Formats: sequence, structure tokens, C-alpha cells
Amino acid sequence: MGTTKASDLRKDVIDIRTGRRLGELVDVEIDDETGRITAIVVPGESKLFGILGGGPDVVIPWTKIRRIGPDCILVEVDPTAYIGSGIQQ
Repeated sequence: MGTTKASDLRKDVIDIRTGRRLGELVDVEIDDETGRITAIVVPGESKLFGILGGGPDVVIPWTKIRRIGPDCILVEVDPTAYIGSGIQQ
């Protein structure tokens, strides 16, 4: 089994249902008891060139990840999971 550095996790996250780029992975959620990753986090799209901040983060459960490749992470999420997050359809 190999190892992965945190810096290697900065990959694009793509929704395979829509082909839409959701953003770049910026964080993970880890279960304190098991030490397992439970979700990945993608920031909401920034508003007005980042001046007004960004939309709410999009939290994608680990069970929705379909493939982790060298350049991107493919996920299968319901588009309503990110509607209103600032990510454009």
C-alpha cells in the first residue's frame, strides 16, 4: 500500500452525472474514532471575482466518490447537493 501526501490531494473534483467541474478539493472530513475519511470538501464558487467571498462549501460523502485518478476525483452526486452553493449549473 502506498502513501499520499496532503499536497497530492489538491485535485479537481468532477461530477460524472453532469461533467461539471465542482472545484478543487481543499479539505477532508475524518471520523475521529476510526480515522477514516468520511467526506471531501470543495469550496463554493467565489462571488464577484472573490471580492464578496465564496458560496458555502460543498461536502461530498466518501460513498459518492467513484474514482480517484492522478489529476482529478470523479464523484457522482445529485446536482441539488450543490445548487445554491454558488456552483453554476
